[in-house]
Amino acid sequence: MSNETNWFALLTRSNYENIVYDGIRQKRIEAFLPRIKTKSRRRDRHIMLERPLFPGYVFVKTSIYPPDHLNVLKTVGAVRILGNTKGPVPVASGQIESLRILTSTEMDVITGDSARLKQGDPVMITEGPMAGLRGEFVQYKGKSRVVIHVDALRQFAGIEVEEDNVEKLPDILA
Repeated sequence: MSNETNWFALLTRSNYENIVYDGIRQKRIEAFLPRIKTKSRRRDRHIMLERPLFPGYVFVKTSIYPPDHLNVLKTVGAVRILGNTKGPVPVASGQIESLRILTSTEMDVITGDSARLKQGDPVMITEGPMAGLRGEFVQYKGKSRVVIHVDALRQFAGIEVEEDNVEKLPDILA
C-alpha cells in the first residue's frame, strides 16, 4: 500500500458536511468543503446563506494506507470514501484547485440542484400583480428571473417574473 496522499471525495451523512469537515481538521488532516452563498428560500426573509457546493461531500487529502483510511472513516458523520471495486478513486489536485478558485469568487455559482424549476414544470406566481396566475415554466432569463408561458384562450403569452415570486406546483394541481 502506498503512503502517498491524494484528494478523495468523502460521502457524509445528510447535513453533516460541516461536522465532518471540522472533525477531519481536528485530526490534522487536510480537508476542503467548497461552499457557496445562496439566497434563503424562506418567504418571510431574504438572507444570504452559506451552503456546501456539493451537499453530502467533503474532500479529504489522505493516503489509502489502512490506518489513515480508517482514521478518516471514524470521523462522526463520515460514511465512505468514493471509489469503485478496486478501492478509493482519487480526485485530481487540479480539480480541487479549480473548486477553490470557483468558490472564492463573488460570482453566482449555478449548480445542478440550484435550478429548482425544469422546463415544462407547472408553476404559480405567488406575489406581485400577477399573483395566483398559473402557467408553465419555460426558462431562466438573467439573474433570478424566469419566463413563464400562460395558456389563455389557446394562445401563449410569455411573462418574465422574479424567481422568488414563482412556486412549482405539484403535478396533481397542475
